[in-house]
Order: sequence, then structure tokens, then C-alpha cells
Amino acid sequence: MKELDYLRRRYGGHRPGLLGARHSYAVLCPLVERDGALHLLFEVRAAGLRQQGEVCFPGGRMEAGETVEQCALRETAEELAIPPEQVTVLGTPDFICNQRGFLLQPVLGLVSPAGFAAMSPSPAEVAEAFTAPLDFFRQTPPEVYTYDLAPQVPSDFPYGPVGIPADYPWAHGRVEVPVWYWQGHAVWGMTARLVRDLIRTEQI
Repeated sequence: MKELDYLRRRYGGHRPGLLGARHSYAVLCPLVERDGALHLLFEVRAAGLRQQGEVCFPGGRMEAGETVEQCALRETAEELAIPPEQVTVLGTPDFICNQRGFLLQPVLGLVSPAGFAAMSPSPAEVAEAFTAPLDFFRQTPPEVYTYDLAPQVPSDFPYGPVGIPADYPWAHGRVEVPVWYWQGHAVWGMTARLVRDLIRTEQI
């Protein structure tokens, strides 16, 4: 059957992703060693960019055929001029599924001293780069704010034909927004959620 052949071609060897995701993004969570301690390396997005002035990790949209690691290392090279060969990939932490319909997939990597010394932020994308000690996040609880995700069901939804009552309990959601402050910078939102996951799972 042609339909069966098509399904085999489509799903044979298929790597599952998020159903309905419009885009996938990858970021590098870069660790550097400074003064005998591990630090996280952050960027501040340049003026003129969407979400300008926000603290983030280097990263961007995945290109066709790229792995998560390849994307994270490519974007880091483009934004910070850190060569991929100067980053040791340590693993891939849990991803974030954003309510706008995309995946944010982190890669944890250790930047070598030579790579850190070679860092040269691209003015078009990065206003500033800075590091913060991992111990700071581990020892300092973030401020945590929440907001609700409430469904807005259209008035003409066909409750009867689909067999549910008009007072059907549509699922609501809630998003936590952690915020840390470090030397004049606010580390918050999805970036802070990735940091929080890292320090939660870290085993010393």
C-alpha cells in the first residue's frame, strides 16, 4: 500500500521532537574556570535586537541537519568568537518547551582557558559578556514570580458535536519566573530556569 510505504519512509529512523513545534533553538550553558571556581558565562543582548538588554546564554535557531551540540557551538562561535574546539561538551540538560510553540535545548560545555581568552563578543549581537560564580546561584535563592496561562475558548466552539459540556474544565497552566541579581545584571526567565535546573541536578 502506498500509504503504508509513505508512513514507513516518514517515521522510519525518525528522531522524535515536539509535536507542532515551529522552531527549535539551542543554547550553550558555558562554564569557565576562574580563580579556582566554576563560573557561568552570560551575554547581554545588543541594542536593536529583539529582547535587547536581556541576559542570556549564547545560542539561536537550529539549522536543517544540525545537532543540538553543533548549533550551540556554532552560535557561540558567531556571538563570542569562542572556537568550537575550545569547548568540551559535558552533556545536554533538560529542554524547555515554550508556550509559543518552540523548543529551547541547552548544551552544557566547559570553555577552555584559551577559548575564554579568545572571546570577542560580536557588537551586532552582544552588548556585554560577563561571568558569575556557580556558587552564587547555589547559595542564593532566586526571587520567584508566577503567571497563569488561561485558555481563551472561542464562543462558537462546538461543545455539543464533540461531546463535552459548555462548562468543560479546560486545562490551565502556570509558569514560574525565577530572578537572580548579580552585579547589576538580572538573570531571569528561561535562562534562569536553565541555571536553576543545573544547580538542582549538580552533584558535588
